[in-house]
Amino acid sequence: MKESTFSEKDSLELISQMLKQTKKNLEVGSGNIFLYYGYSAFFISLIVFGLVYFTTNPVWAALWFLMFVPYIIIGIRTKKEKPCVVTYMDKAITNVWLVIGAIFFLTLVAIIIFGLYMKTVNFTFMLPLSLIYAGIGTSITGIIMNEKILVYMPLLGFFIAIYMLLALSLQNVSTTFWHLYFGMAFVFMMIIPGHVINRKSVKLCSRN
Repeated sequence: MKESTFSEKDSLELISQMLKQTKKNLEVGSGNIFLYYGYSAFFISLIVFGLVYFTTNPVWAALWFLMFVPYIIIGIRTKKEKPCVVTYMDKAITNVWLVIGAIFFLTLVAIIIFGLYMKTVNFTFMLPLSLIYAGIGTSITGIIMNEKILVYMPLLGFFIAIYMLLALSLQNVSTTFWHLYFGMAFVFMMIIPGHVINRKSVKLCSRN
């Protein structure tokens, strides 16, 4: 019986093919995910800011929970439109966002539990923490895809998140404009990278 050999060259070629397939899957099949979340966050930020600013009622900030809507829509579409080839890196990206989602959910639960215990539930910390979580997930995705714009653009969002955390911890101050800052952070973290990836996808398809 003839034994099959797997040389170093074959290994490198396989890794290269996996990387190309992963980028193709994400750009063509799921490349708009960044735009879905980015534009949702941006428009919700405008709506929330307008309502809170003109009514002086912070209860309108609860509209940020509408960010779960694109998550549900994307989940349904992902089940219907599965890529023809699922690589290890595709699974890695999926698992990264599952972990980020779990951290986000646990943070939300912790704020509610501790808030009820201390008789005051304050979701203000969710704005900077959400920016940090989303930025980490986007940067890790960029590292896996070898897309520099996904790696470094979220750093601009980190600056906004750090400013918010410092203002809360040192001065215990938050403003209505934070909703706008949050939306602008998503422009840098997801909207711009999403459009860049889509352009690359168009060029890739035109070559083929």
